[in-house]
Amino acid sequence: MVTRMKTTIEIADAVLAEAKKLASAERTTLRELVEQGLRHVIAQRSRKQSFRLRDASVDGTGLQPEFADQDWARIRQAAYAGRGG
Repeated sequence: MVTRMKTTIEIADAVLAEAKKLASAERTTLRELVEQGLRHVIAQRSRKQSFRLRDASVDGTGLQPEFADQDWARIRQAAYAGRGG
């Protein structure tokens, strides 16, 4: 059994006029167009794909040998050497 609820929505005049024209041309009701639109939006938003970060890694063998056993402060100091850092 399908139950229906009456509700009031505010729609811009221009949008309502276009929707009424479309409903008339398609021989359907404004209510059906509104329901189709809502079903479409609900379906689209519930299919949201989770964000996936692209693989932006680069080829290489890791740190240069002279930094292999150094702490971050030493690596940062070397990176900014001669650049005011």
